[in-house]
Amino acid sequence: MKFGRESGILLHPTSLPSRFGIGELGSEAYGFADFLARSRQKLWQILPLGPVGYGESPYQCFSAFAGNTMLISIERLIENKLLLQEDIGALPDFDAGFVEFAKVRAFKSGLFRKAFNRFEAAGAGEDYIRFLRENDYWLNEFSFFMALKEYFGGAAWNLWDKEIAFRDSKAMVYYRDKLSREIEYQSFLQYVFFSQWRLLKEYVNKQGIKIIGDLPLFVSYDSSDAWSQSHLFQLDEGGNPLKTAGVPPDYFSETGQFWGNPHYKWNEMEKDGFKWWRDRLDLLFQMADIIRIDHFRGFESYWEIPAGEKTAQKGCWVKAPGRKLFQTLRAHRKDMHIIAEDLGFITKEVEELKNEFGFPGMKILQFIFNGPLEEELLPHNFEENSVVYTGTHDNDTTAGWYLKLKITNPKADYEMKDYFHISGEIGEKAICWTLIEAALNSPANTAIIPMQDLLCLGSEARMNIPNTIGGRNWGWRLRKGLLTTELEEKLAGLSELYGRNKN
Repeated sequence: MKFGRESGILLHPTSLPSRFGIGELGSEAYGFADFLARSRQKLWQILPLGPVGYGESPYQCFSAFAGNTMLISIERLIENKLLLQEDIGALPDFDAGFVEFAKVRAFKSGLFRKAFNRFEAAGAGEDYIRFLRENDYWLNEFSFFMALKEYFGGAAWNLWDKEIAFRDSKAMVYYRDKLSREIEYQSFLQYVFFSQWRLLKEYVNKQGIKIIGDLPLFVSYDSSDAWSQSHLFQLDEGGNPLKTAGVPPDYFSETGQFWGNPHYKWNEMEKDGFKWWRDRLDLLFQMADIIRIDHFRGFESYWEIPAGEKTAQKGCWVKAPGRKLFQTLRAHRKDMHIIAEDLGFITKEVEELKNEFGFPGMKILQFIFNGPLEEELLPHNFEENSVVYTGTHDNDTTAGWYLKLKITNPKADYEMKDYFHISGEIGEKAICWTLIEAALNSPANTAIIPMQDLLCLGSEARMNIPNTIGGRNWGWRLRKGLLTTELEEKLAGLSELYGRNKN
């Protein structure tokens, strides 16, 4: 499958400006869509939209299906008369440049309870009933799971009372009755999230812009999926992972990346024709037009780390049924517009799997110019069916990367400047735009630029440092006023120059 010659911007919705401490699906999101349109961009890439769990990572979610309710727009709740202006009160002193997740969660949860009370008093409408019916295959168990987490003080499901942790039939009946209102509240939040997202996506699409969503290969151990469908995961009798996921030592970490996700029982998933995956993909394609598969190589072989290990150094590669899975998914839906994240340790078998299904892979300019330069990997030699980035959410910003490169690898700095015919010293801003233009000018059909690189921001704006927890990971926010007319005109001009806006 070949994509059109297009370009776009990587910006997760949590990073949008908002007076409520976190990006929302309200006016600023619609304003960003307008900015994309005026900049002649055709793509908006985001990170996973699930409800974040451990470490606030969108790649460690409480569900593979549910939405992140912290993105719910307070403005829209007021417009829909589920909140009144006086409900808001005095706003906490939120950091405009960083998401203070705990503070945001505490503030918004109080407002959501008020909105639910009004919703409940008004009575459920047909739209809500339809949402419950159409999403019952995941929503019922998710809402129950979240109600139980609230009841047990946020503890992981394996730390709940044994009877409900392991889904004893009597305990299931007892807790469903006991927590019935909380379950309804959780379903209400999902209804609001999906309603707001649907309206935003419709607006974005009407602007001629497609959304690139993100599908993590693995799900969190502390998730409704692992709790309600434990037979699909490699867990022992006590519910603990037998083997966990990650990758061996690589560019990002000398000890590898230890993710801690449980591995799948692929033989169990195959018994019903990979229904869990078919359902997951169907929902994702309602939310996005194109799906980037994170850690695509894990569909060919995955790194299996024995239980009890604290790093990813000890492990082994295990074959996965990727070919059979994608054959099933393609038979299920013909319009699979997928990008394969093929970074890290990539074998001939992984390349063959990607190419068999025509999925474009990823090119990262920071990696290419880290040196030494290899002719076949340089931007002018990119294949058309690929997606080029200056960097990703896991990389330093290009400005931050280059500042370090000059100090730690002067040879790579020299070779890069020689490639671009640059003589003498050059600043981080100039390098940002040099790499942006290289991406846009390349033969790759798709070019995606992180928002931080368009603004030439330094390491303080980095989105994530892999294999680390806490700190400022996932919290960067776009400050209001930085999306200037000058920036959109410059980007529009480059998109026109390099033929990125013809489709």
